[in-house]
Amino acid sequence: MKLFARTVGTTGTPIIILHGIFGTSDNWLGIAKAFAETNRVFLLDQRNHGQSPWSDEFDYQVMAADLKEFIEDNHLENPIIIGHSMGGKTVMQFGLNYPGIAQKIIVVDIAPKFYPVHHTQILSGLNSVDLSAIQSRNDANEHMKRFEENEGVRQFLLKNLYRNSEGAFAWRINLPVITKNIDVVGHELFIKNACETETYFIKGANSHYIQPEDERYIAEIFPNFELIEIPNAGHWVQADQPEAFIQVLKEIL
Repeated sequence: MKLFARTVGTTGTPIIILHGIFGTSDNWLGIAKAFAETNRVFLLDQRNHGQSPWSDEFDYQVMAADLKEFIEDNHLENPIIIGHSMGGKTVMQFGLNYPGIAQKIIVVDIAPKFYPVHHTQILSGLNSVDLSAIQSRNDANEHMKRFEENEGVRQFLLKNLYRNSEGAFAWRINLPVITKNIDVVGHELFIKNACETETYFIKGANSHYIQPEDERYIAEIFPNFELIEIPNAGHWVQADQPEAFIQVLKEIL
């Protein structure tokens, strides 16, 4: 699949960044601009998200293959690949499936383990928005208050709402397929052999996604790993502590 990408910077080692579930490439523009003078940064929309194509196939194997296709199409050599949450699992699966391509892998606040479904309420809310009845994004926000109390999360989700060429509201995310396959987002990775690539896990100190007991499992799959914790940050580490996050990335690079 030919993924949509935004590019920041023109020279230097390529960096590829993948967003998480319900996200888009432009969520990462602020981070990308911090590296524009030293690197070429590619911000990808994963399949069924943003401006990339939709497909009924939606799992980490096909998303890892999408990433490989993008790297080959753009003739990128020794890229550094960063992924947050779902994007982090895509990046890990890529490293496992296609060894020797990535120079470094950076995984943001996710482990390679199984996670139970925990987006049911959000999906119920998004699926129940009557796109033909709402007059504004604020109408959708008011509706979503019954399903998600955090204003920041609602605004993040509603960035996926746009007016199509006919002027009607529509979703940029493929809601039916994501809803049907939401359990796949939490699946463990497909593992044949360990990934020897230099791998960094960045976690928010206030996040529960990576637990101390996960480190042994991570070490089995990614033996050349380092875990870095950023204080006063939750699951959206890059949004909660952008300056600290950028500094960590610069030290890794």
